[in-house]
Amino acid sequence: MKKRILYTVLSLLIVSCFSSCKKYLDLQPQDGIVRPEYWKTKENINAALMGCYASLLADPANKDRQLSEYLFMWGETKGDMIATGIGITNDELDVINVNTLSTNTVAKWTAVYRTINYCNTVIDFAPGVLSLDNTLTQTQLNAYLGEARALRALMYFYLVRSFREVPLKLNSTSSDEDLQQLAKTSADSVLNQIEADLNYADSNVVRTHGNTQYDKGQITKYTVKAIKADVYLWRDKYQDAVDACDYVINSGQFGLISGNSDWFNTMYYKGNSNETIFEFQYDAQKLNNFFNMFATSKVRYVASQHVMDDVFTIDYVNDNNYDLRGDGASVRTSNNAIWKYLGVTSNQQRTADASYAHWFVYRYADILLMKAEALNQIGGNGAQALALVNQIRNRAHALSQTNTNPDPNDPIALGDYILQERAREFAFEGKRWYDVLRNAKRNNYARFDLLVSMLTKSVPANRLQSAINKYHDYNSHYFPIYFYEIQVNPNLVQNPFYQ
Repeated sequence: MKKRILYTVLSLLIVSCFSSCKKYLDLQPQDGIVRPEYWKTKENINAALMGCYASLLADPANKDRQLSEYLFMWGETKGDMIATGIGITNDELDVINVNTLSTNTVAKWTAVYRTINYCNTVIDFAPGVLSLDNTLTQTQLNAYLGEARALRALMYFYLVRSFREVPLKLNSTSSDEDLQQLAKTSADSVLNQIEADLNYADSNVVRTHGNTQYDKGQITKYTVKAIKADVYLWRDKYQDAVDACDYVINSGQFGLISGNSDWFNTMYYKGNSNETIFEFQYDAQKLNNFFNMFATSKVRYVASQHVMDDVFTIDYVNDNNYDLRGDGASVRTSNNAIWKYLGVTSNQQRTADASYAHWFVYRYADILLMKAEALNQIGGNGAQALALVNQIRNRAHALSQTNTNPDPNDPIALGDYILQERAREFAFEGKRWYDVLRNAKRNNYARFDLLVSMLTKSVPANRLQSAINKYHDYNSHYFPIYFYEIQVNPNLVQNPFYQ
């Protein structure tokens, strides 16, 4: 039933999301969702909340890229694990080559603000239902609001890591009269609001929605803890990150999928496994764009050659000795295809009409590796951090060649080892750029060398020095504000690097 409601709301949203003039943050939900007469029952709240989740899957008007496509580009095109396919666009190529301009469509943020606005609509209007529906309890209302606020926090977390300073919009846009010409908000203020939203959600959302699919596709308390851990790592709040991870670990609700022959099918083809914390719920009703991105004759992205050579490595003597996450999982070595979103099994490909691989936001392996990173930064916990990394490696049958045997008492060597393991575990899941930037910027960019190392693998030799010179301006690590937003909003100031 919830699935049907989700798509019903999505279809309703199509009617008027783009019916009025296009202005800054012109992200109106369907008129019936924002009119006071709509908000009468808890069922209305639930339907509107399902619309928030539906917006994660696609632009209701089908005029923009899917959100997961942006998240892939933001997390991978600045990284070092992809290479260009024949269908790569000039804008995408410019991001890879560190030649981004404010006219680059990769830097459009509308898809994220659309979801934020749907969340704001629930947050603004749902409380009024309490006095109209005597079957709605305060606890139920708080749980609905907690989901909306956690989802809003997640969206702002993507924005602040990608753009740094962004407009912080906390009320819904329901008509042209409500449109605001917002200035940018400092990164710290945005992150403070993210934490405030997550703290509210932490106190109010449920641990389970009573169904595996709902628990994996909607916000639960465990999702909130995962986002919190990620935010705390970004803000160097390491003990808080450990505590958030421990809540998930100690719950006993999640675990690593056994690294056997069914591992890939269970995790990536079927989805919603015991390892999943939160996934975008694509299915036959709503396909993703991954087949078009990774499998057609105009493929836009393939895996970089160094992914198999250096990240996973190959045992040329023993064919039965291989990292499960490499060939036939992250990559198909016969053509360097990004396989996670294409495979049914390690050697069988999906058809275009089965392009509904889920987009992973968080899974249990992320919890273990975030805790390992936080423990290493706290100091004195290297052995425990290393044990967590080895849980991941043992499941995947990681090759000994990728074991650098770091000294548990050497935080730099162990930190690099954890970062390398994250590359193997989350290849092409939209995390690579954020992982490297987080580690590089720590302690006033003490590890700037991580960015340089990444550039040497991703940028052509004739552009490398120019890219390195640009990266010395830390403003270049964030996207420009798309030129259209500057044109329609005189209160927005461009990222200094792009002025």
